[in-house]
Amino acid sequence: MPVSNFETACKFSAACGASVPAWMARLFEGTEDDPETRRIVAAVVAAEQVRVLQANGIDEFHFYTLNRPDLTYAIAHILGVRPGQEK
Repeated sequence: MPVSNFETACKFSAACGASVPAWMARLFEGTEDDPETRRIVAAVVAAEQVRVLQANGIDEFHFYTLNRPDLTYAIAHILGVRPGQEK
């Protein structure tokens, strides 16, 4: 699930007994009042996570869009997936 709201992701992680990595916190730092930059960072982080998983043999993904298809579309675009493209 792409991180569209970092503060909420941190709260959710804490409620689950997990933590958010410091590198991710640094990437989102200062984006609280800048939704456009936050969306860009979210797309890049998710795309990089997919690339790491692909490098480790995972080749199928499901994204929870939470009514934010634009973010998932951007992630797919970063990864080179285009509409109408055969797998």
